[in-house]
Amino acid sequence: MAPGSPAVLPPVLALLLVVPLVVSTAGTSTRATVPTIRSQRGKPNTVTSPPLVRALVQSTCNTTTYYDLCVAAIVADPSSSTADLRGLCAIAVSAAAANASAIQAALAKNATTPLGSSGSEPLPGGGVGRAQAQAPLLLRSCAGKYGEAREALLEARESVGEEAYDYAFVQVSAAAEYPAVCRTLFRRKRVAYPAELAKREKALEHLCTVAIDIITLLS
Repeated sequence: MAPGSPAVLPPVLALLLVVPLVVSTAGTSTRATVPTIRSQRGKPNTVTSPPLVRALVQSTCNTTTYYDLCVAAIVADPSSSTADLRGLCAIAVSAAAANASAIQAALAKNATTPLGSSGSEPLPGGGVGRAQAQAPLLLRSCAGKYGEAREALLEARESVGEEAYDYAFVQVSAAAEYPAVCRTLFRRKRVAYPAELAKREKALEHLCTVAIDIITLLS
């Protein structure tokens, strides 16, 4: 490794960051897996868009930055079949909250993986590398940030229910920013930011963008 170059997070820790995107229906124990949809900017994609989507869902998602992601997240919740615009907004916020919660859980699990165990691999040359030594602390800090994002999104969902859309907008916007702190922590410690974590950060950011776009319709 060249002097001054970022240390690389042990592969096994990066692999455990792969978590499903899960949507929890507000007020129930329903859990539904959201289809993997590339959250590209743009309007309806005739290839990936479900053929039978409610007109309200389509028209609502048409106004968002990531149409396919919006549709996938909303239709995964059974209540979307009868929800009004405010209900669809709550579903979108809940999808983002569930995503943040899943990432937090995965990061917290990795943070407790003892070095030298089956969940950790020593770097070449024996001893514990800088990345391995710092990874648990970094992942624990990141878990905390995703936990803060989740709490902000849960508060936003309550604000949507109370029709306090300005508050909801601020709370979702804040939630989208928390994960960026995680990236900064890795950079400060000069440890390479895991590619999978970067993908999850972007996924949460896109879900928050969808929620904000729908909140804007209600404002």
